[in-house]
Amino acid sequence: MPMRLTPSALFLKILFLKSCLTAFLLASASLANAQATSWQYCANENNTCTFSGAKLVRYGAGTVWTQRLQINSVSCNNATFGDPLPGTYKRCEIAEPQWTTCANENQTCTFSGKKIVRYGADTRWRQGEFTNQVECRNSVFGDPAVGTFKSCQIANGVNDTTAPTPPTNLRLSNLTCTSATLSWNAATDDIAVSAYDVYHDGQFMVNVDGTKLSAALTLEPGANWGLYVNAVDAAGNVSQASTTLQVGVPQCETDVTPPTTPTNVEGAATGTSITLSWTASTDNVQVTGYDIYRNNAKVGTTPDLTYVDSGLTANTTYQYSIAARDGQENVSARSANISVTTGSVCSSPVCSVEQVTTDTDIPWGLVALPDGSILYSRRDAHDIIRLHDGVKTTVGTVPNVESTDGEGGLLGLAVTQDFPADDPWLYIFHTSATDNRVVRIQYINDELDLSTQEVLLTGILRNKFHDGGRLRFGPDGKLYVATGDAQAANSAQDINSLNGKILRMNPDGSVPSDNPFSNYVWTYGHRNPQGLAFDSSGRLWQQEFGDGSLDETNLLEKGGNYGWPICEGTLSKSGSGCATPGFIAPRKTYRTADASCSGIAILEDVLYIACLRGNRVYRHDINGSDLTNSQQLFVGTYGRIRTVEPSIEGDLWMTTSNNGDKDSTPNNSNEEIFKVYLNR
Repeated sequence: MPMRLTPSALFLKILFLKSCLTAFLLASASLANAQATSWQYCANENNTCTFSGAKLVRYGAGTVWTQRLQINSVSCNNATFGDPLPGTYKRCEIAEPQWTTCANENQTCTFSGKKIVRYGADTRWRQGEFTNQVECRNSVFGDPAVGTFKSCQIANGVNDTTAPTPPTNLRLSNLTCTSATLSWNAATDDIAVSAYDVYHDGQFMVNVDGTKLSAALTLEPGANWGLYVNAVDAAGNVSQASTTLQVGVPQCETDVTPPTTPTNVEGAATGTSITLSWTASTDNVQVTGYDIYRNNAKVGTTPDLTYVDSGLTANTTYQYSIAARDGQENVSARSANISVTTGSVCSSPVCSVEQVTTDTDIPWGLVALPDGSILYSRRDAHDIIRLHDGVKTTVGTVPNVESTDGEGGLLGLAVTQDFPADDPWLYIFHTSATDNRVVRIQYINDELDLSTQEVLLTGILRNKFHDGGRLRFGPDGKLYVATGDAQAANSAQDINSLNGKILRMNPDGSVPSDNPFSNYVWTYGHRNPQGLAFDSSGRLWQQEFGDGSLDETNLLEKGGNYGWPICEGTLSKSGSGCATPGFIAPRKTYRTADASCSGIAILEDVLYIACLRGNRVYRHDINGSDLTNSQQLFVGTYGRIRTVEPSIEGDLWMTTSNNGDKDSTPNNSNEEIFKVYLNR
């Protein structure tokens, strides 16, 4: 017999069924709304999807997609989105994002992480990508709706901006003279780790899938490398680097046989420079270099068969000898001395070199002041020094600087031509705990007034290496900023990213109205630029580290694309490589083994390039858009050269980075600052 419900029980059951029906209808409506997003085809895999303003872009096929917010364009490929469907041909589709008001005009829009923010009213907007906050003002965005009260709005959509945590517990196994296995503990991510990139000392080695926690490495016999790993997610966010694991690679076999002694050593004087040449030595394995001795003291090292000794004293006789060495530091006997006498006047580019001071930290940025003194930053100690007549004085420690156990820290300095009398601002590029940034602090009475500090630009990604950092004011009164790709190579091709760029800003930190993309970006497609200088025609030259093959010197054009990571110098890396339409070729390239150059300076349309790994300074005449009459100065004489800057008299300041260059330990260096007197 069926159970009969009491009136009260029946009422409760009706209420329960009604609530279930309501929940079902709401869920159906929600699903309908989710599916109602109007997706439109934009581009096939390995093509570019272009549009206007901010859009939701998804990449994939069928029901499997990776989605993110983009501005104006995006490359539809696995490098940008990750691979949601391995082995399947994919496409990009776009849809309109939803916008949420975050602040009114002349207020601050605050949020967490990186967001796309637009500023304006009704249908008139300007937008960009910002980190944590942005001022809703005409000075930041321009005025898209003149005479109308405006607001800031944030685009809402699936846009992963959270980087994975760093991998941990690096360990090495199966070490031989040419190979090893590197293992690590997994990184974590808010969605998933899609890949791991393995590096040594800033140089990319290998990429492995995010499901793997080890990699087979190819090593060089006798190398001393610092290995580390970055984690990457599908949106392209790159973690901070793991702790560095130092490895000393053994030689494949012990070699105790030195090379033969160099022969036929000859020398010729040109003014106060002497050019030496000799016949090559032989070795049972390979000769790797030659040591040059002047008056029995080692003054240089070169892999070549010639050497120019510059900046000598006039009318003076010098004794020279040469020794050869191999890859295991076996050194030959020295050649017999030869005598060479300098001329009576300086007729070479360099007349003399004076060591002005030494420092226990790494001098990085440097500016010359009208009284003949200089200010320079100490990268790992985070303070700024005034050097005047050989006397050093600390003028202040810059707040909120943090290093990266690599190349980050207190980096570039810049001042305007009116500094300090009529413009007391000192402009500074430094790494913080969360990013790289540009700040300015007033320099008053030979001290930094820290109470005046203004943060001009934040959100430049940081990492162990590839932090860029050079600053330079142009003849147009704008500040130019060199930023590295922070080991997120694809950021260099993203014009909405601050990384892998030369940025251009007004002295107050606002975006100039004539910038090419209505944001800070001036040029893009850079890996790790650290040299900026203007010639007499007001053109900007730039120096950039290569990835292991070619460094490059570029002549920059407004809005120009210089190719990284698709092109390295003139070496194609992926896709159409250096033949990609729109890429601008460098004016000069160099093997990284002979270069790895950082700072540059231009004096009377002569370009000087300071090189670290190459242990030298390149000198080029600027002839139109070409670099001619190229020379190499100080090869192996002073070691790794970091910075060159014009002195107020028209000579050259020069600094070294010989010790502690790959760590962030303060005061563990032994560096030198030189004054190079030129033939003017």
